[in-house]
Amino acid sequence: MPDWKIEDNYNGLVCGVDEAGRGPWAGPVVAGAVVFLTRQVAPELLAQLNDSKKLSAKKREYLYDLLRQEEAGGRVLCGIGEAGAAEIDELNILQATFLAMRRAVEKLKQKPQISLIDGNRLPREFPCETACFIGGDGRSYSIAAASILAKVYRDRLMKKLAEQYPYYAFEKNAGYGTKAHIEGLKKYGVTPQHRRSYRPVKEFLIEAGK
Repeated sequence: MPDWKIEDNYNGLVCGVDEAGRGPWAGPVVAGAVVFLTRQVAPELLAQLNDSKKLSAKKREYLYDLLRQEEAGGRVLCGIGEAGAAEIDELNILQATFLAMRRAVEKLKQKPQISLIDGNRLPREFPCETACFIGGDGRSYSIAAASILAKVYRDRLMKKLAEQYPYYAFEKNAGYGTKAHIEGLKKYGVTPQHRRSYRPVKEFLIEAGK
């Protein structure tokens, strides 16, 4: 479970950063950035924060709303950044993820001294110092909060995209390559939200002669 041990190694404003949506065939990659301005936040938030992948959708939604309440109360800073399908195709998914992370940190109302990034790769250009931590979303409150922020925001975004593109079950699969998504591609083709550089989508384009 997460705690403050990683944050305790740094001075000044410490930001947790994580992403959601590297694997899907469609939609943007989204990054979340979270700074706890105080540790005196809702006890139920800290008690339940964890890697978003280990939480149910219902629990993630609950914690996302708690985070937003703490943000409204001035105890937490939240930033969200996106890189769209076209940017993913142009840059590659790793560099697009770093771009989304940079945008998320730039959205914060105060600039942090350091960003703690989940994973084992650091972006080259960033608004502040960076450090990376493998499994950080299960070790650090800040990174865990960022993982929930990114995941829930992206899931909600994909549900909105499902209204615009109703044949791919984005509201259920969040852009991953499920059976319903594949059937939609076969019948209705590739949308502007699809990542054309991803092999399965590229194969559909080749089959369609595009």
